[in-house]
Amino acid sequence: MISRPRRAVATATTAALAAATLLLTGCSATNPITTQNNYAASDGSHVELGDLRLGNLIVLSAGQGEPGAVVGSVTNDAGEATSVTIAVAGAEAGTFRVDGRGTVLLGQEDGETLEVESVEEPPGAFIDLTVTSDAGSTTVGVPVLDGTLPEYADAVPSGDDEG
Repeated sequence: MISRPRRAVATATTAALAAATLLLTGCSATNPITTQNNYAASDGSHVELGDLRLGNLIVLSAGQGEPGAVVGSVTNDAGEATSVTIAVAGAEAGTFRVDGRGTVLLGQEDGETLEVESVEEPPGAFIDLTVTSDAGSTTVGVPVLDGTLPEYADAVPSGDDEG
């Protein structure tokens, strides 16, 4: 049999553990879990248009007035293919097809190359990027970045038309 002092200690310990458990779990009961929210997890912007999800959208350019390239990804959650057109500050960068349940990478070796002759904003600013598909059209502000970050250095258009 447990003596009274030991029983009191055991009861107090159990009560303290129960109180600590309630206190620690109470935070998630009253506050939303933010990691479950959809967000742009990298340098670029995120936008949805119908069944299309566009992620990590940026425009790479050496400077204001220089050529620019669109980088990001486009995922089609629908079962049927769709055509997508992207424009940067009103200048069409290109049109491409995204297969049903497929993804197209923009600005990657194995993806689509979308470029504009001149970027109106300097690196560090935001510029309007318009996405048009069968579902309609939407415009989102995307960051203009240059080659300062090593992961983008080789993707910045040089503006040289010479081979």
